[in-house]
Amino acid sequence: MNIEEFRDYCLAKPGTTEETPFGPDTLVFKVGGKIYALTSIDDFSSVNLKCDPERATQLREEHDFVLPGYHMNKKHWNTVLIGTGVTGRQLREYIDHSYDLVRASLPRAVQAELAEAEQE
Repeated sequence: MNIEEFRDYCLAKPGTTEETPFGPDTLVFKVGGKIYALTSIDDFSSVNLKCDPERATQLREEHDFVLPGYHMNKKHWNTVLIGTGVTGRQLREYIDHSYDLVRASLPRAVQAELAEAEQE
């Protein structure tokens, strides 16, 4: 997966916004105003994704390309190294998990708005 595919995949998720709050080099994807994915625009060598703490530990033990979240809460975030063995399918699965986790943490009214938008 390249950065364009990554970007398109994230933006296809309902309610996703794209921002650069940490400077012009860091691309951030949010749902309901909360971050679920971020990466460097210039150097697409890794992606930070939110993860359930137990699953995060399991993925780090199973894969050399999954590390504790760089500059993030290590309990809830993983850094996935691109080009080191992670498949596109795996990366899409990790993005989906991150998005779903963040979306589930949003207020019910926001979740309802997102569900309604998906129906349209």
